[in-house]
This record gives sequence, structure tokens and C-alpha cells, in this order.
Amino acid sequence: MQNIKGKVVAITGASSGMGKAIAIALAKNGAKVVLGARRSTQLQQLVEEIKSKGGEGAFTKIDVKNKTDLIRLVNAAVEQYGKLDVIVNNAGVSQLSRIDELDIDGWEEMIDINLKGVLYGMAAAIPVFKQQQSGHIINIISTSGIKIVPMQGIYAGTKNAIRTIAEAFRQESDGSIRITGISPGFVKTDFANNIKNEEMKTAVQKGMEQIAIDPVAIANAVIYAVSQPDNVEIGDIVIRPAKQN
Repeated sequence: MQNIKGKVVAITGASSGMGKAIAIALAKNGAKVVLGARRSTQLQQLVEEIKSKGGEGAFTKIDVKNKTDLIRLVNAAVEQYGKLDVIVNNAGVSQLSRIDELDIDGWEEMIDINLKGVLYGMAAAIPVFKQQQSGHIINIISTSGIKIVPMQGIYAGTKNAIRTIAEAFRQESDGSIRITGISPGFVKTDFANNIKNEEMKTAVQKGMEQIAIDPVAIANAVIYAVSQPDNVEIGDIVIRPAKQN
């Protein structure tokens, strides 16, 4: 874990769930975390919690749908701590429905947050990483897309797009900028709260109650990826409940 101490990490979607767990775990291991999300009250509380335990952190209110907000997040890290070592693109949303239900608003929301939001995060961090000649992109993806099922077509599509883009980036990179994809299955978060389709919302919540794992499991995977020596790249990690099909 010595390799984490002093690293500066920006995290999107950091106000709750997996983003919050990742922030706490990294700060506990000596990283300086710069947190971004839409809910500034929760971000402030989280930064105060981190500082009360001897960690270092800052926050800025962002919406990943706005590319300038991601630039602001990256700039906040560089201005406060002089560098950025890692960006964790964690913010995500899910609207689950049949494709022929034509929830076009839901599709656009997922494309804007899950796909464009991650690309905006990468676009904000890459110039800094190039200048430093080092950096690490961590994208929180999903097991949706690894296993294609009804009702998740567009959601899985946005997640698989990130998988594809990341693999291309990995091949284009000279190794100074590393990229890691972490694909969680059912995790105990408030993820289902935004689902408009009541039937799917109930099904997802039931699945979470029965088998979901603690978001700390995802945070531990981030710790593992970030703690590697500079010449070691962790590509893809899939983390799901042992009972999940």
C-alpha cells in the first residue's frame, strides 16, 4: 500500500455508494482525494469525515454531463495538490426497460452519464497525465454487458462502449498512462432509486437485498489497481456476488 500514499485521486459520483467507499478506502491508505458529484452537502460531510480520521480531501460540485465540470474537477486537484495521479470515473445511472418501450429520455441520460461522462473525465485528465508523463484512469463499468439480458440493452451498450474505448486506449498508450476497468455486479448502493420502471426497480432492489455485496469490495479492487508499481497495469476486474448468475 506504500504506493498509494501521497497519490492524488479524483473521483466522480463520490457522494454515495461505490464512489464514497472508494474515497474512504483511498484516504485511509494515504491518498489525497478530490471528490466530485452533484450533491455538495454529502460531499462536504464526506470530506469532513475523511479529515476527522487524519486523511486529506477536497470536493467540488460537478455534473459529469458537463465537460467543463470535469475540467474543473481535474484543475481543483492540480491547484490544491500540484498533480493528479488517478481519475476514477465512477458516476453512472441506469434506466432499465425493453427497447421497444422507447424510453428515449432514459437512453439519452445513460449515454450522457455512463458514456460521455466517462469520456469527459478521460479528456480532462489525459492532458495532465501527458504533461506529467504518468497517470491512471480507472473506469467503473458493470457486469451488464458481460452477460446480455433483456431490459438492460441500452445500459449494457453504454458500459460495453467504455470497455471497447478503454481497450483501444490501452493499445494506443505508451504505458505512461494506465487504464483499468472494474465491473461490479450487484452492490449495496442507492443505484436502483433512479430507475423509473417500477417493475425493474423492485426486481433490482430485491436482488440487492438478497445477494448484493458491500461497496467496500469495489473499493478494495481500486486499492489493488492503484497500488501496483508503475510498470504494472491491471486491465479488467470483475467483482460480483458469489451467488450472482
